[in-house]
Amino acid sequence: MVHHIVMWKFKPEIPEEKKPELKAAMKENLASLVGRVPGLLSLEFVENPLPSSTHDVALVSTLEKAEDIAVYANHPAHVAVADTYVRPFVTERACLDY
Repeated sequence: MVHHIVMWKFKPEIPEEKKPELKAAMKENLASLVGRVPGLLSLEFVENPLPSSTHDVALVSTLEKAEDIAVYANHPAHVAVADTYVRPFVTERACLDY
């Protein structure tokens, strides 16, 4: 089992009042990938980190094996979700796989 953790900060130009809507869309669409992407076992979207956090949102995914990270990254459903609901609004991506 492999864990894939990704954290992002919202772009500075994103207004605070828009962030809850963006977080909801990210959460819903990323969660829809479970069962659609081979090897992706579970996914948790962290939308309310503690004030001590350095990033605004995080994604904690569990995959069957290390090779599944590349499958997930390149899967058309994941690319579509990331390109539509995540990448246009975030910056400073950090990733940790273990």
